[in-house]
Amino acid sequence: MDSIYSELKEKFANKKLFLKRADEKIEVAIVEFRDDDTLIIGLDPELVLPPSITIYGLSDKYIEVHLEIIDSEGEGYYHCKLIDAKRAAQGRNGLRFKVEMGQVSATNFKISKATIDVDGPTIPTGIKIILDQFQFQNVGMADIVKVGVLRSDVADPLLKAIKKTGQSVLVEDFLNPESFNAENENIFDLKRAFGKELPIWIRQNTMREFKSMVIVPIIFINDKMESNVFAYIQLISKSTYLSIDDVFEIKGMTFELIDRIRDANSLSISINQEIMDLSRGGAKLKVTDENLKKAIVKTKGFVFDIVFRLQAPITMFGDICSVSNDDEGNVIVGISFGGSSSRKDEVKRYYSVLEPMEAEYKANLVKSLKQQGAGQAPK
Repeated sequence: MDSIYSELKEKFANKKLFLKRADEKIEVAIVEFRDDDTLIIGLDPELVLPPSITIYGLSDKYIEVHLEIIDSEGEGYYHCKLIDAKRAAQGRNGLRFKVEMGQVSATNFKISKATIDVDGPTIPTGIKIILDQFQFQNVGMADIVKVGVLRSDVADPLLKAIKKTGQSVLVEDFLNPESFNAENENIFDLKRAFGKELPIWIRQNTMREFKSMVIVPIIFINDKMESNVFAYIQLISKSTYLSIDDVFEIKGMTFELIDRIRDANSLSISINQEIMDLSRGGAKLKVTDENLKKAIVKTKGFVFDIVFRLQAPITMFGDICSVSNDDEGNVIVGISFGGSSSRKDEVKRYYSVLEPMEAEYKANLVKSLKQQGAGQAPK
């Protein structure tokens, strides 16, 4: 935390910060930096603060700092210590400029009701129910059908390898040595998992009268496009041979399964909301819809569509950087684009629409500055 403390001391000693809360924008000042790396903040003395708070600010980059209140010094002053912090990976990306009403809007908001944690010690109950339902509905696909969870401490060497690599397993025929050679880069090489123990594993399965086997990982990709192999679908046949076509079929079913998990955890709101300004790296939204207001203040980010006039929607993910209220009670949300917006086709399309708007804004700005300069020139 030394680097964060130094950054606050260097860049925010005489600069405004704000308390992160949904109902209003509240200024915070750091009034003292102490030798033990704690600090004193000052804000409205009428406020009642919880034991820990978050403050944020913008210098060359956005920074968000979590503080634990050690003690109240009275009159709105609090002695605090740093718990943790996060900063933007880079500064603001590109020129940010205001847009006219109706020129562009935000719609089709998809907000997670809760963070989906698929790598914890236990899988959330809702996800486990969906996995169990899937297994029950597809029990007739093979002699044995299993949908299992892959935890980080999985002991089975084959399942451990699947979790690490995200590759599928295909054994077309346990009695054919050629079946243990990986057919392509998406199929796991069983010799890597078992080494000299492979013949023992084969014998164990043939003794159980297993003829063929397929294992396909279920991969969850969160809003920030981070992938996690958290479960698997296993088919074991005692009567027929499974093939690469079965692998492809089950892979498609895992996508449907992930969609069911997302849908069960997502709130969709298809209201149009105003975008106040834009840049290549982010935007500012004015949220007037009451349901959307309630949902946004409970989340860290959301998927939504940006719709430029006469253009098809562009799907983006917005990380929430700031939330405040205007005088009319609307929620003003500052976001940076990330996660799903890293999909190259969407970003490329967004930039292609934005570029002429940037050029027009810059041209108008230069023209305005020249006119101002001409007006001030001596006669």
